[in-house]
Amino acid sequence: MNDNGNTAAIANLRREIETAVNHRLATPKDFDALREMIFSRLHILVSATTLKRIWGYIDDNVSTRRGTLDILARYLGYADFEAFANGATADGGELPSNPIMSRRIDVDEQLQPGDLLRLTWQPGRVCDVEYRGERLFCVVASQNTRLCAGNTFKCSLMIEDEPLYIDNLIVDGKAPVAYVCGKRSGIRFEPLSAADDEIG
Repeated sequence: MNDNGNTAAIANLRREIETAVNHRLATPKDFDALREMIFSRLHILVSATTLKRIWGYIDDNVSTRRGTLDILARYLGYADFEAFANGATADGGELPSNPIMSRRIDVDEQLQPGDLLRLTWQPGRVCDVEYRGERLFCVVASQNTRLCAGNTFKCSLMIEDEPLYIDNLIVDGKAPVAYVCGKRSGIRFEPLSAADDEIG
């Protein structure tokens, strides 16, 4: 990648993005998920191919546009890439180390098979899921959502107040599909115990 002399700042930008999403970007699905998170936050579409190029996942010797770097910096809460490189926010103040993400679950690191979670999103959606291991979840109960008991899906990261992107959703044995929960308002989550009442 031709980075126009900004090698160190771009490397820092990649690290900050990975810290913000609490996940190292290393697969095509990772870049697809980041593209969707950027769109959800900024309403700007950046191609997954461009993101792969910035991360060095593909190398086709195409220069990264300054506008793309500005978008990534804005995703982190900076005014633009120059502000990021200088370590300042739009008002000149210091940026907190984690400007956008609140509670999050890195599925591989924080969940054990058998763990139960309640996912909620607007308007009035409730979904209880059980973690089965290998990033696989099974819906055990739901209310006001297209997800139904017995459906399974895969997910690697959950971030409160952000949309939840799930993959390999299997409904009634049909071909797996991708699905987004809480596209407009984001999702909330809370752990459940086996003794908790199921959705009524």
